[in-house]
Amino acid sequence: MRRKILVKRRNTCRRLALALVLGVLLGQGVSAEPKAQVDARLQADLEVVKIFRPAYPFWQYIFTIPDGRIAFGSEHDGRLIATFPSKGNWASDAVWEDAALAASLKDVAWPLRLDDRRALVARRLEPTLGAVLSNPTRGLFLTRNVPRYGSFLNEWSLIYERFGVPGEIGLAQAILESGLNGTARSRANAQGLCQWLRRNWQYLDKLSPAVIEAYNQTTQAPYCAAYLSILATMYGSFIPALSEHHSGGVNVGRTVINGERLGGATAREQYFIGSKFANDLRAVDLRGYRDLYRTYGPRSFRYAEMVFGNTVNVRRIQQDVRQELVFAMRTTRPIPVGEITRRTKLTASEVQRFNPALTRAVPAKATVYLPMPVPEFGADVAFWHRAPTAAFTTALDEFLQLEGGVQLWHEASFETVLQEHRRRFEATGTEEGTVMASTLAYVISDLRTSRRAAILDDFRSNGHILELFQRGVSELSTTLRGSSR
Repeated sequence: MRRKILVKRRNTCRRLALALVLGVLLGQGVSAEPKAQVDARLQADLEVVKIFRPAYPFWQYIFTIPDGRIAFGSEHDGRLIATFPSKGNWASDAVWEDAALAASLKDVAWPLRLDDRRALVARRLEPTLGAVLSNPTRGLFLTRNVPRYGSFLNEWSLIYERFGVPGEIGLAQAILESGLNGTARSRANAQGLCQWLRRNWQYLDKLSPAVIEAYNQTTQAPYCAAYLSILATMYGSFIPALSEHHSGGVNVGRTVINGERLGGATAREQYFIGSKFANDLRAVDLRGYRDLYRTYGPRSFRYAEMVFGNTVNVRRIQQDVRQELVFAMRTTRPIPVGEITRRTKLTASEVQRFNPALTRAVPAKATVYLPMPVPEFGADVAFWHRAPTAAFTTALDEFLQLEGGVQLWHEASFETVLQEHRRRFEATGTEEGTVMASTLAYVISDLRTSRRAAILDDFRSNGHILELFQRGVSELSTTLRGSSR
C-alpha cells in the first residue's frame, strides 16, 4: 500500500512538472503588460550601467575565484587581468589572463603592505590598459552554497518575476548579500537570502497573515522581490533601488539629489553621477565633504554594478546545476521533522535543504517546502507554479506605472494613492497579492514615520550644503585640470 502511495505521488509530481514546463513554453504565467514594463526598465538600466560603469562584468569573478586572491580588472570593460595571492610571493604566484602583461611588473621591488602592492600593480598596468580596479576574491561565499541551493534558482527566479523583478537581478543581489545561504546572518543581525534586519522581518511578520520564517530562502524571496519592485517603482529604476537596500534611503536620496544638481536627466543617471561625485570627494577630502555623502562609502559606490555583474553567475548556475521544483504547503498546525521525513521518505538533511529554518517543527501558519506536493501538510501556496490571476496582473501592471520620485512618494497626499494600491493587491485574494499588500503596508509605514523626507528637504535647501556642493564641484574641477596637464 505504501509503495502505491509513493508511486502515485511520483506520478503527480511528474504531471505537475510537465504542466509547469508546458506553461513556460506556452507563455502561461507570464503577464504581457507588467513584463513589458519590467523589460523596458531593465534595458534602460543596463544601457546606463554600460555607460557609467562599463567595468560591471568584473564583479562576476570576485564570487567565483576562491578566497585568498586579489583580482585585477579593466575599468574599461571589466575583463579579468590577473590575480595575485593575498599572502605570498607576488613575483612568482600571479595568474595572468594575458601572459604578455606580466612584463609590466618585471624586476619590481614589492612593498610589504598589501595596499601598496595593489597600488603598484595598478600604476604599472595603467599605461597599457587604462584605469584598473582590484578587489579581494570571495568565491567561497557563494560556491560552497551552490551544491546545496543552486538547484532552486529557477523556482526563486519565477518568484521574483511574479512581482515585476527580473530573476537574475534579484538573485544576483542575493549572491552579494548571503551567497544564497538561508541561514546567513550578519554582525548587524541581518538575516537570510536578502539580509534584512531581524527587526524588519519581525515587523513584516506582524503585517503578514502567514508566519514568516526568515531563514527559509523560499519564504524570503517573495518579500525581497516585492520590496525591490516597490523601490524600483519609486525611483523608476532598479539601480538606486538596489543601492537603497544596501546603503539606506537617505544616502541614496543625497546621491540622487547631487546627481540632479550635476545635470543628470533621469534617476538612474542622477544616481551614477552623484555616486561618482561622492566617491571623488572622499578621495579629495574625506572629512571636509562628509556632509555631502555621510556614510555612503566605497561599497555603496560599487553595489549596483556588482549586482549587474553577478547576473552572469545566476545564469551560469541555472545552466550548470540541475534544477528542481519546490512545492509549498501552508500549515494549519505545527508539523514535526519526524512526521515530514516519515511521510516523504526524505532524510532530515534533505528536508532541511528545502527548509533551512527548520529545527524541530514547521510552525502553524508557516510554509513547508518540499520536492513533492503533500496535501496532508496544508494548502498549496506555490503561486509561481500557476499563471497569475487577471486581478493580480492588472493590479501589478497599474502599480508599476505609478509616477516615480522620492519627494513625491513622501508627500502626505501620496499615501492615499499607495493605500489604494495596497487594498487592490489585498483584494485579489492571491498569495502574491497578500505579499505585495503586506510589503506595501511596511513601506507606507516607513515613508510616514521615517525622517527621510525632512532630511532630504533640508539637503535640497540648506545653505551650508549648497555652499559645500559648489566648493566640491570647484575643487574636483581644479583637480581634474591639474591631472590632465
